[in-house]
Amino acid sequence: MAKIAAVSVSEKKGMRKTNVDEVFLAVEHGIKGDAHAGDWHRQVSLLAKESIEKMQKMGLDVKAGDFAENLTTEGIELTALPVGTRLNIGEDVLVEVTQIGKVCHDRCAIYYQAGDCVMPREGIFVRVLAGGRVSPGDAIKVLEQQQ
Repeated sequence: MAKIAAVSVSEKKGMRKTNVDEVFLAVEHGIKGDAHAGDWHRQVSLLAKESIEKMQKMGLDVKAGDFAENLTTEGIELTALPVGTRLNIGEDVLVEVTQIGKVCHDRCAIYYQAGDCVMPREGIFVRVLAGGRVSPGDAIKVLEQQQ
């Protein structure tokens, strides 16, 4: 079963995020209190726990939130989800995949430590269609791809 492994926020962009007990996703905004929320297509970022584990195997001391992702997932291949795919998270939240990967204009601290960073290749971004609370352990269901 695909699920949320961790939820994380930061007050400023360009920094590691702090793990919290729950977050609230607001429609067409993102996570309340997070620096990356706003009126754009990258409202919430997701990265798989399995991607973080790849970096740990390279010897890095990293954990959920360290790649500036908001939602750390487990048991779902995020990069296999086409843009337009809708995901139900927990009871109420509905999000739509808007971007897979990203271009890093500045090398992050992780890159300088390891010579690599998984977020640009394996992270995805979503916009919020229906809001609500999300906590670790919440189920993730793939619903459909919009055309």
